[in-house]
Amino acid sequence: MNRYATPEAHARILIVDDERININILNALLKADYKIMVAANGEQAIKGATTGLPDLILLDILMPGMDGYEVCRRLKSNPATQHIPIIFITAMGDAENETMGFALGAVDYISKPFNSAVVKARVGVHLRLKRQNDLLESLASMDALTGIPNRRAFDQARQDEWNRSKREGLPISFVMIDIDQFKQFNDNYGHGAGDECLARIARAISGCLRRPGDFLARYGGEEFAAILTGSPREGALQLVQRFHVAVADLQIAHAHSGVAPQVTISVGVATTIASNDMSPETLSEAADQMLYLAKNAGRNTTQSTQI
Repeated sequence: MNRYATPEAHARILIVDDERININILNALLKADYKIMVAANGEQAIKGATTGLPDLILLDILMPGMDGYEVCRRLKSNPATQHIPIIFITAMGDAENETMGFALGAVDYISKPFNSAVVKARVGVHLRLKRQNDLLESLASMDALTGIPNRRAFDQARQDEWNRSKREGLPISFVMIDIDQFKQFNDNYGHGAGDECLARIARAISGCLRRPGDFLARYGGEEFAAILTGSPREGALQLVQRFHVAVADLQIAHAHSGVAPQVTISVGVATTIASNDMSPETLSEAADQMLYLAKNAGRNTTQSTQI
C-alpha cells in the first residue's frame, strides 16, 4: 500500500464521468488502494452515492443531462450524502468555475489530463481529512465516562427514528432509565465508585440490546435513555425486564438505598406509532411521566403507556 492510501480496508471512491477512458485511467490509478465505484451520468452518481455512501467522490463537471454542479448541489442538500467530500475533475481551470464549485461544497479540483501523483496525493489528503472529521464527530457524540452515545447523539437518533416510524408505520418506544437513589450512593461510596457504577450499568444495559436499530445513550447524570423502533409495547417491556435483571446481576452493593441492598433502576416506557399529530418530544414527555410514576411506586420497577 502506498503512502497515499488510507489505513482502513479499502475506502470507497465513486468516480463519475461520462467518458469511459477517464474512468479507466482513474480506476487504474486508485484500484490498488481503494474500492472503486463508477457512474457514467448524474442520475447514476446520485443513486450510487445514496446507496453506496462512498468516502469520496471524483465528479466530472461537463456531462450530458445533469452536469456535475447539479449533482453536487443535490448531494449536498441530502443529509445522507452532504458530508461526502467531492473533488471536481475537469478540463476547465478558470477561477470562475472553481469558485462556483467551492461555493457548492466541493473540497478540491483535479485537472485533466490527469497527473497520477497529483490525483493520488489529493485523494489521500481528502480521505485523511474525512477520517479525522468522522473521528471528531464520533467523539463529540460519545459519553466519555460510559463509552455509549451522549445526549447530543440521542437527540439526533430520536428525530431519525421518529421519522422512520412515521414513514414505515412502525411502533416506537422511548425508554427512560434512572439509577435508584444514586445521590446516596455517591455520598457514601464516593464519586469514583459512582463513576464505576455508571459505566458498569451502561455496559450491562447495552449488552441487552440485540437489534441493530436499538439505541442507548447516557441522558444525563444517572439517567439513561433508549429508543426502540419496530418493537410493540410488549416487546419493549420484555427488553426492559432484561435491563432490570442485568443490573441486578451486577450485585453492586448499595447499603444506603431504601429500595434494595444493591443498585437498582427505575424505568419509564412510552410507545406509539409516530404521526403528524404528535412530536418526538410528546413521547419523551410521556416516558418521563412513566419514570416519575415508577419512582413513586417504590422504585426498582417499570411503568409504561401506549399513546
